[in-house]
Amino acid sequence: MQPNLRYVNVVALTLLSLLGLGLTYPDNNQVSTNAKLKYDSGQKAQASSKNNSQLEIERLNEEAIKKSRQGQYTEAVQRLQKALAISREHGERSWEAVTLNNIGRIYQSQRKYPEALQSYQQAILINKELGDLVRLGKTYSNIGYLFDIQNKPGLAIFFYKHCLINREKARLNPSALSAPQPDAYSITVRQTYRILGERLLKQERVAEAQRTIDLLKVEELEEYLQNVPGNKRTTKGINIAVREKPIKQKLDKTLDNAVVLGKELTTLRKISPKERSLQQKQRIEQLVLTQQQLLDEFNEFIDSPLIKAQIDQISRTARRQNLDLDSLNELRDDLARLPQKSALLYPLILKDSLELVLVTPDSPPIHRSVAVKRENLHQTIVAFRQALINPSQNIKVPARQLYNWLIKPIEKDLKLSGTQTLIYAPDDRLRYIPLTALYDGKQWLVERFSVNHITSASLTNLNTPKQSTLRVLAAAFTKGNYQIKVGNRQVSFAGLPFATREVESLAAAVPETTKLLDDAFSPRVTVPQMDDYTIVHLATHAAFVVGKPEDSFILFGNGDRVNFRNIASWSLPNVDLVVLSACETGLGGKLGNGEEILGFGYQMQQTGARAAIASLWSVDDGGTQALMSAFYTTLSSKGLTKTAALRQAQISLITGNWKTINDHTPVTAVTNFSHPYYWAPFILIGNGL
Repeated sequence: MQPNLRYVNVVALTLLSLLGLGLTYPDNNQVSTNAKLKYDSGQKAQASSKNNSQLEIERLNEEAIKKSRQGQYTEAVQRLQKALAISREHGERSWEAVTLNNIGRIYQSQRKYPEALQSYQQAILINKELGDLVRLGKTYSNIGYLFDIQNKPGLAIFFYKHCLINREKARLNPSALSAPQPDAYSITVRQTYRILGERLLKQERVAEAQRTIDLLKVEELEEYLQNVPGNKRTTKGINIAVREKPIKQKLDKTLDNAVVLGKELTTLRKISPKERSLQQKQRIEQLVLTQQQLLDEFNEFIDSPLIKAQIDQISRTARRQNLDLDSLNELRDDLARLPQKSALLYPLILKDSLELVLVTPDSPPIHRSVAVKRENLHQTIVAFRQALINPSQNIKVPARQLYNWLIKPIEKDLKLSGTQTLIYAPDDRLRYIPLTALYDGKQWLVERFSVNHITSASLTNLNTPKQSTLRVLAAAFTKGNYQIKVGNRQVSFAGLPFATREVESLAAAVPETTKLLDDAFSPRVTVPQMDDYTIVHLATHAAFVVGKPEDSFILFGNGDRVNFRNIASWSLPNVDLVVLSACETGLGGKLGNGEEILGFGYQMQQTGARAAIASLWSVDDGGTQALMSAFYTTLSSKGLTKTAALRQAQISLITGNWKTINDHTPVTAVTNFSHPYYWAPFILIGNGL
């Protein structure tokens, strides 16, 4: 092979410099300059060639996907084979894996399942060799989906789990998760987690399902906010069941051996095909063949009667096993240490059912399935919300229906466990309605249970004690009018007429209260002093808007806004509670999947604050003042937890006892606040102590 003359001058000049002959590199003499220019030119040419090859591979993949969607599979495969050749010629290993995934997807569309599996597995080897956990996880999802559509749920679960395991490891480096990903995967990561949860519940593998559903919340936050970091809890991923372990061991051994071969193959492929010796060509053929033999052996293994029987046995024995014990025991311990008997409730909305998972400190996780179609559930949620925000409407019909779906199936379980507090991780559009306002035919749910919302058990410390002394920073937007662009429309936000009295009654309940009104209530003045207090109370508008985090915001008294993306920059490690008493959700009647509410709760956690209270709609009369006054009086005088104090305040509005709790009667024509419109919008998210 001829030496590369571009680098000869550079090497020679460097040696002369080391020998002390007065020449340096780089320097100002003409020879060095020419050498440097040639070197730089060579580097730029290589970079340009690499960029061009990447663009060509990307173009071919995009064209192939388009052809595939039009049913032109032959043309699609031709383009992908060309992309594969270019990626191998230029050493574009990551793009080689992407192309292999897309080849697999086309074979899958043609029901050529063995060929699809082979292509996905080759992509797995490359991603494993590169250490790319994100794409490795997504390729495992492709394999899981491939088995899923073949009605092989046991193997689908096994590979979906590997998506979750690798995804949660990658979450420790959150910037990797937010990097743009090419279109090379059958379903999204969020869909993978949701389907995995569904498949596990179908096999009554409830502990594993609970773990998956909890981590689904974390993945939803990642899709909404991006750069959501993992922690000790999330990185544990999900356990491999005992009967899955032989497959896991065989898979790991196969991949490890194949990756070793792959590294040698990569080195050989860096040599231009024209310059490869006969021996090198033969070695490449041998390595490719050996890799494929390893994968074929693994596929024969998982297709063997013995392994099929073991996989089938998992679902039959799941009810008698405590799978995923580490995560489950940690969660049970957290629940057991709470002052009130508590249970954790996860609803999961599926196309044709509502799945309920209940975790108590003393028993295996409980699963109840409710036959209701997603459309019917969503319609009832909308009807319930409309009745909630209109006190003249009869709310009890949708409230009773939702009770029958969400609580009645677990009613006996709650009674047996002695549950007093429901820790609630709502799913999808259930985030837009308060659980407290469900109706059992005799009373509201809040009259039986305290309710504490969380983003995810994996992200929430349920047992951090509250500060012993109450110190409140109370700020209010009381006058003026601001035109704010919300989405594609202008919305007018006026000062809250009762906010002044709300702040005054709060100050009467908690003597150590500092008040900031209107222009004094600006981000520049307010934010730096928040952490000097244990409670930050903001009587102002906040908008929960479907879309990006930047679309949702808190409005300050001087007209400035802080969007939900920027909230996380606040530093509030000493704050027990942040209260937003006049929030709006579903502006313009538009409901999404509630990720803006989930995102708000998480961003507040990121500040260091232990919990937040927000309202799901704005109560623009004395109801908010009455409830908040009762809440703070109860919190400061009775030594209750935040969750219990909120419940007592809500019950006081239902019964009318709020008048006896405080002396600050709202200046309003309304004196009956028993309708859920007045007391139900307020939800507590985070640590309820």
